[in-house]
Amino acid sequence: MKSGGDPITGRVVLLFNNDVQIALCKPAEPMNYFYRNGEHDEMLFIHEGTGYVQTNFGRLNFHPFDYVYIPRGTTYQVVFESNDARMLVIDSTGPIDFPKRYVSKMGQFMENSPFCERDFRLPEEPMFFDEKGEFEVRIKKQGRLHHYTFEHHPFDVVGWDGYLYPWIFNMKDFEPITGRVHQPPPVHQTFEAHNYVICSFVPRKYDYHPLSIPAPYNHSNVDSDEVLYYVEGEFMSRKGLEYASITHHPGGIPHGPHPGTVEKSIGKEGTEEYAVMIDTFKPLYLTKAAKDMDDGVYQYSWIPHA
Repeated sequence: MKSGGDPITGRVVLLFNNDVQIALCKPAEPMNYFYRNGEHDEMLFIHEGTGYVQTNFGRLNFHPFDYVYIPRGTTYQVVFESNDARMLVIDSTGPIDFPKRYVSKMGQFMENSPFCERDFRLPEEPMFFDEKGEFEVRIKKQGRLHHYTFEHHPFDVVGWDGYLYPWIFNMKDFEPITGRVHQPPPVHQTFEAHNYVICSFVPRKYDYHPLSIPAPYNHSNVDSDEVLYYVEGEFMSRKGLEYASITHHPGGIPHGPHPGTVEKSIGKEGTEEYAVMIDTFKPLYLTKAAKDMDDGVYQYSWIPHA
């Protein structure tokens, strides 16, 4: 992935269907305008860099491993204050929410949830910008950008009310669910949306049954396509993956641990891996940009002599 563009124009969509667009972004330029996604929710995963997202609800300061949720219709501007910048961007046709099993009928997180209310960071000041001039706002609708020029600052807001607003959740605040035997992927689920889920792999204790094999079993994912974005650490069931790699395993095609990783996992007590997983319940399609970035050899990496 080469650097280029700003936090909006630098996004390169790799995988998509009618429910979600998955993009990478390594911005190299400042964002000198304001942006509003008029049709989709967005989740920005900050892999590298620090800075803030200024919105009409207030400011959200971010740092690595932050999930930044931006509901549709929010006017915002992303500012990186560090030289390094890398994001995974999830553009969602439907709302992004929390798994229903984590939330009570009253809307509070349950005690069995891997996170709670105190883990979320909400917009802060400054919010009110009393400025006149020419301010460009680019609004995305039906895949096109509509350019507006405001004569007042788009964040000229007195205040706001309600329960729909942007927020930040850091991946390192996700409390992993473990067990005596291998736990299925839903234990890593962090968010849900229409026809797909977002999961977080974080450092955790391996299965602690005396006869357990920590490496996951081979499987075919008949109900979903599986996308993994490798954030940090050595992924227990994979080998040879570079930093910030992204893999796509189409549903129905068998896959599992690389040769040698099952044996290597036996006796290990824990892992320090970080990764974002996106499972879609409808097939994903690759863009030309994704094909251009394909290393061409990953699918052969299960052959011991390849």
